[in-house]
Amino acid sequence: MIAIAYTRDLKEVQSDALLGPLLSADRQRAPFDRLAWWQALEQHCGLAPLMAIARDGDDAAVLPLTLGKDGPRALANWYTFRFRPILTDGHAAPALLAALARDLAGAHARIVLSGLPDEDGSATLVERAFRAAGWLGIRAECDTNHVLALQGRDYQTYLSGRPGPLRTTLKRKSGKVDVRVLTHFDPAIWAAYEDIYAESWKPEEGSPAFLRAFAEAEGAAGRLRLGIAHVGGEPVAAQMWTVEGGTAFIHKLAHRESAKGVSPGSVLSAALFRHVIDVDLVSGIDFGTGDNPYKRDWMELVRPRYSLTLIRPAAPRNWPFLAKFALRRLARWAKRG
Repeated sequence: MIAIAYTRDLKEVQSDALLGPLLSADRQRAPFDRLAWWQALEQHCGLAPLMAIARDGDDAAVLPLTLGKDGPRALANWYTFRFRPILTDGHAAPALLAALARDLAGAHARIVLSGLPDEDGSATLVERAFRAAGWLGIRAECDTNHVLALQGRDYQTYLSGRPGPLRTTLKRKSGKVDVRVLTHFDPAIWAAYEDIYAESWKPEEGSPAFLRAFAEAEGAAGRLRLGIAHVGGEPVAAQMWTVEGGTAFIHKLAHRESAKGVSPGSVLSAALFRHVIDVDLVSGIDFGTGDNPYKRDWMELVRPRYSLTLIRPAAPRNWPFLAKFALRRLARWAKRG
């Protein structure tokens, strides 16, 4: 029999004999799928968790949610590369998620899940489960994810396939930039990163405390790759990557605008690519979300990320939304011809 439970207490989840191990680094080989990630979102980013859990014996499905103004949404933010349900067993997943969807219908009229991947079938699995439970699912592409599959290439082979302008830049500028790649957290280097970020082209950091706590934890676990570049003794570029499960994740990168002429960001990226490919021997690299043009120089594959707006059609509060959605669809059909 499938049992449904909800909890806002992540310590309770951690102490659970089934869920604690399921959501640990031993089982989940990406930071976004782990309890520690959601704990940090709660502590540093103000996202109150609502863990929706369906279980049947040793099988479980966990949907990490938080309550927004219009109802539950994904427990994720701009630091999260992707969001998906966490499952013990793929065979039991459809029934568990459908049972969870039926139960959620008793308390909520709308749920919005953003950042769902579908290369692993997550978006389709969730959409089908909720539709089987009577929800209307509206799927749309909401973001892009640039990735690299190395397929056995070493760094030099990979580099030979990069665009000519990038290879020329690296050849001309590498001798002007000193780079280091650390595999542990260093407070001084992190302070330099924060100073560089403040002078970069990037917007103000959303939660510096979250990012530092994550870097410290990943450093303690041996998964951090922290890069720093100097020109004339001054730190001018910094990047934060993590490595696990055969994948390198590129989380943050920044360079001082004043040093743009010597391309310290590109030179530092090359050093980190070399390290994770030839030293860590990763099979893939994930550049996170966002369709920034510079990512295309380094990556070779683009994967969509989906939003899934789940609607209870019978709920009166959803009727204005559904009417607007229908009108937009009719307008698109009319425009097409």
